[in-house]
Amino acid sequence: MPLPGTVTPGPGLGSPKEQAQQQASGQVVQRRVSSGDMPSTHYSDEAAQPGWGTLWRSLSRASQRARGPEGGVLLRSARLMYRSLRRSPEKGVAADPAHMATVAQKTQHPEAPSRNKDGVSQQASTAGPEDMGAEAEGKSVADLITERQLLAAFTQLQDLETKLVAEKTTRAYQQDPTAFARRAMDVCLHYDGLAAEIGAMVRETLGPAGVDAAGLTELARVVHAEEEAHPAPPEDGDFLRMPRRWRQHWEDAVRQSVQERVWRAGSGEAPQDDQRSPGLPHLLAALGCLVRGDLQKVRLEVQPAYAAAGFSAWEIYLQAFHSAVAQRLQELAQEARGCEQLYVLLDWAANVYRSPDFLGAPDLALPAEPLPPLLAPEVWAGLENDYTRFLETKIDSCFDSILQLERNRWAAAEAPEVLQGRYHALLSIDVHMLVGEHVKAARAISSELEATTLRICAQALGLFMPRFGKAFLESEGVSVQHLGAYINAFEELRTNLLTRFPGTFEELEKPLTRTTSTFQKHLLQSLQSDVQPLFRLLCTKAWLTQDTLQPLMNKVVAFARQLELVAPPRGQEVLHEAHRYVVREYLVQALRPRERFRGAERVIGSQKMNLEAQAISDTFQGLGSEASWLDQAISCVSEILGETNKDHIQRHLETLIGSYQDIRREHVLAVLSLRRLGRRRNQRLLQHTQDLLRAAAKAMNSGDTGGRALFQEIQVPTSMDVLVTCI
Repeated sequence: MPLPGTVTPGPGLGSPKEQAQQQASGQVVQRRVSSGDMPSTHYSDEAAQPGWGTLWRSLSRASQRARGPEGGVLLRSARLMYRSLRRSPEKGVAADPAHMATVAQKTQHPEAPSRNKDGVSQQASTAGPEDMGAEAEGKSVADLITERQLLAAFTQLQDLETKLVAEKTTRAYQQDPTAFARRAMDVCLHYDGLAAEIGAMVRETLGPAGVDAAGLTELARVVHAEEEAHPAPPEDGDFLRMPRRWRQHWEDAVRQSVQERVWRAGSGEAPQDDQRSPGLPHLLAALGCLVRGDLQKVRLEVQPAYAAAGFSAWEIYLQAFHSAVAQRLQELAQEARGCEQLYVLLDWAANVYRSPDFLGAPDLALPAEPLPPLLAPEVWAGLENDYTRFLETKIDSCFDSILQLERNRWAAAEAPEVLQGRYHALLSIDVHMLVGEHVKAARAISSELEATTLRICAQALGLFMPRFGKAFLESEGVSVQHLGAYINAFEELRTNLLTRFPGTFEELEKPLTRTTSTFQKHLLQSLQSDVQPLFRLLCTKAWLTQDTLQPLMNKVVAFARQLELVAPPRGQEVLHEAHRYVVREYLVQALRPRERFRGAERVIGSQKMNLEAQAISDTFQGLGSEASWLDQAISCVSEILGETNKDHIQRHLETLIGSYQDIRREHVLAVLSLRRLGRRRNQRLLQHTQDLLRAAAKAMNSGDTGGRALFQEIQVPTSMDVLVTCI
């Protein structure tokens, strides 16, 4: 294995592409160092400039050629060495022209310094066996680094460093400063090569080859040994004894390795339909799988290996993965488009990554502290805002789809199902599923997003209800069955949504109530259009001898049977309205007769009206109507019509006006016109009822009627009989 290139620890980590380029350049340096090629000192015109300037230029050029993947270490080492030598207490070396000429002559002939097989230069005149301790054991420093015998390599480098420091202390280097600089540079290169090997081992730790526990333990011991050997920068600024900061280099290598692995996660997934890149769910799944597997390996295999040498690796790896995942998610957040992608990203960050089961075991759960939020608050808020903006459009689109489904059912003339004794419409299920799924999904992210989603759903449903009602009533699918089914659906929505989400759907109460009321009116109109022609047969001379009420009531009973399949509150309201409608229309026919009864016909008509009033009351009571206040209306009119004792008519009028406060003077005139009582009696009765009518009108204006309005919808034309009654 070639010797790794120079690696300089630093806090900054470049992009994966830049790191790959740097790694490639580092491999070139590795081949140079491992092959034994020392940095060349050949230069042409600069060779004529002897002394320290020549030495500095030689070191600078060598450092530029040998610069590793992260660059700068060798150049700084050269600068430190140059300054260290320049700070020599005696100026003789720099000032002695004879010595400068000697240095210039040696730099013009770089072959003069001999070179051992380990690649560490020695002086041609003064080199001895003691200069290279690596050969004593039969292996060079480069070989030891290549074989990853890190402690042995560091021990030999320390011996070489000690000898060089001793030479500098005794100023023995003054005889040949260039050769000394070369040997010092060799030591620096091998130190950097050892650091590069540490970085390579870190990069291989999480690779497919498995964990070399012994190697990681030795790595940790080498870091400890270097820290003990170079605890602090020397006071004299000697570059050879400067701390190498391998612990920081190791941490940077961990972060760089983790960042590269996280960045590559999912890049090999199968592309989606666009054939350009893997889908976001696949990418996040691959990212989670990689982080989970790597952290399990760190906790179960890597951490014990480092711990054997007193090294804590779990926290460093955990923070590195957390930081890399956060950076990757922020990149994906900038690329996320559409409601689905944004939700997948939010859900993964909030639920998948933070799940106690993310690492596959409770004791491996990611700690909440001291890890920072996976996404910065402003990034998270931006994602939620983008998600809600897309969500509004999506929910509107979903309601459009629901309306289209209902249109298809109307066109197909599909009758609604009957479930549990009620007409059932799929509209209720569709809306409940739509609201429930989006609210549940938002709740899994945050309570704030849940509240926002509820508000969006409530607003969209409030706009949908009148639009749906209009579309249905304008379609050809209007029927009693569908009207009843939709009324049931509206009642379910009103009851369930207000119960499940109190405080949110109150504003939905009004549009739901309005739409329900509109459908109830159309439901009643279906009965009215069916029975209206039958009312015209009432209160005629043919009616006296025929049973014209029974066919009408048969239709009412059939209609009421269908109301039993409507939710009780709404079905009961329609039944009450049907009861009021039948009584009102009966009175319309009685107060506006096409034919006048006289004598025996009037008595027979009065008796028949009494019987039919009782039949109407019994029928609706049997159907479940509780509007018993309607029963007296027809009876009072029939009593006035058939009363033989004219003095009792006043009592019947008092009962009629007291029971129905919406009655007006024209209604009393119409009732009196059914009898020919004479001008004086009519005037007396009208005068007597004037105070009662005034009190009734006052009660009507104050709204104190209990909803018992019957006569106000009865229009009584001014006929000749009514005029005669007035006169």
